[in-house]
Amino acid sequence: MIYETIKEQIKQDYFQQNYPNDGQRFVAWYLRNIHLRDMNETKDDITDGADDKQIDAIVIDNDKSTIYIIQGKFYSGNTVDAEPLRETFSSWVQLQDLEKLQIVGNDKLKRKLSEIAQALDDDYEICFELVTTSKLTDAAQKDLETFQIELAKLSENKDWNATISLIDENELERRYELALEKDNPSINYTLDLSDSKFLIETIAGTQVVLAAVPLKDCIKFPGIKDGSLFQKNVRQSLGTSNAVNKGIRQTILSDKHKDFFFFHNGITAICNKMEISDKQLTMHGLSVVNGCQSLNTILSCSEAIKKQEDTFVMFRFYEIPQHERADRISINTNSQSAVKPRDLRSNDKRVLNLKRTFELKYPNGCFLTKRGEQAPANKDKNQVIDLSDLGKYLIAWHSQRPNISYGETKIFDKYFEILFDKKRDYNPENVQALNFWMQEIKKVWINENPLGFNETLLVMKAYAPYHQLYAISMCFAISNNMADRVPSPSSCIKNAKEFGLIEELIKISGLSLNLALEAAANEPQPLNRVFSPQNWIKAKTCLAGINFAIRNYFNMLPMLPGGQEVSKKLKEGLLLGQECFEYRWAAD
Repeated sequence: MIYETIKEQIKQDYFQQNYPNDGQRFVAWYLRNIHLRDMNETKDDITDGADDKQIDAIVIDNDKSTIYIIQGKFYSGNTVDAEPLRETFSSWVQLQDLEKLQIVGNDKLKRKLSEIAQALDDDYEICFELVTTSKLTDAAQKDLETFQIELAKLSENKDWNATISLIDENELERRYELALEKDNPSINYTLDLSDSKFLIETIAGTQVVLAAVPLKDCIKFPGIKDGSLFQKNVRQSLGTSNAVNKGIRQTILSDKHKDFFFFHNGITAICNKMEISDKQLTMHGLSVVNGCQSLNTILSCSEAIKKQEDTFVMFRFYEIPQHERADRISINTNSQSAVKPRDLRSNDKRVLNLKRTFELKYPNGCFLTKRGEQAPANKDKNQVIDLSDLGKYLIAWHSQRPNISYGETKIFDKYFEILFDKKRDYNPENVQALNFWMQEIKKVWINENPLGFNETLLVMKAYAPYHQLYAISMCFAISNNMADRVPSPSSCIKNAKEFGLIEELIKISGLSLNLALEAAANEPQPLNRVFSPQNWIKAKTCLAGINFAIRNYFNMLPMLPGGQEVSKKLKEGLLLGQECFEYRWAAD
């Protein structure tokens, strides 16, 4: 029983020492084990306490562009009534007025709300998660259905979109078991075809099942919300706010739901092995390669769907044990779906040319252009770089805007033409130099915390390391009185290696970032406002603080024990010729 498992695990020192009661410990356990937040992120995410306004935790997932509003109920009983749902609905109502909620909420909630406002400006979706170790009563299930319908209606008239997910005892246990699997968890599932209309054929030596599956059976598929069902898909859920998914939801909730089968193109699923007996379709290694958006939208209307009859969607099940063939099916079945800007850029001539020149220069390296692509095992992992990462490095170093490095969509949409200018042949040595710097930076963003980063800074390791990359470039720029110019990454690496300054520059850049954050946190705040480190690091104003900290470090260094020798070494090692600098690539 998952309740007993959690009860035993929250006896660990981390949970006992950092959280005052089992309710908070349960939420912390969920964040650590299901959302895979580290210890610092978990403490930062939890808002539970006096004046929490029915919000136990807030997780802002930049990779999924989703804000998770979490309400946890750690119960030993078999069922839970509708009260937690009403609390969740209350949090939705209060979120309609962020300004007012920020006045009456506790300090942790106030800070998180300012981060929510920033995320909503970036078109993030909101997902309410009611997490419980019990099951909902029948009455509570009806309330959940009503809540889902209300959210759908309200979201149509709002600038931001919201859904609600119930993580009950069974789903919580399934997600936990899935999280325990380290690599590529395999989903085995048996679909009852008793209420479906289906056809079994062998085509091109492949077993195929074509089935009109009731929508109410679709919501039973494991791994929809956490994305594990879509491992082989070219992308995960794009949220329910885009036009196609809104149309799907409108059809489901309208009196035209029985026509869903005719309106929808169908869903494609593949598996390693498929068996059918007595209308029971058993699949091993199941993955949906086309239909991620549809299934997520269907799940968001789950309670209404449970009552619908004669509402079907077409499924194509293929037994495909060959990995290469499965990948081709995934790519081709998604060719007409909306994709992220990064996906669209993967075959751009400028990107392919950069890939070619990089791999010619570094034959043991690999330039990955497609999402989910893996480097061959015989390649040097120190010379492997991903297109998405390179875009983030370029905007941090050459555009001097690390505050937007986290936003992949902006990088490959709004700023792509600037970062990958067709008139500029970007040097592969610079690509590898940026790759090298970030590999060195990541070595200090570990649990051991060798640079003694502020705990708040460690919470932001999803985007703060790009500021450290920026800080390294500014060490060279400031030392050469070229603060308005950008140094060549490869020239910086060459000098740093020659003078043995790699470790020293990692330390200076990291400490300067840390000092800049602490200085900003100590500045007075307006009434009813609290300092938000996440918003600070996403704002351009943080750059001035980093620059000031670097200058201050250089000025103070000669006064420290042994500092004169280090200062002299830095002065010599940071010196670059004027030809090594260029104007920044404007990205704002």
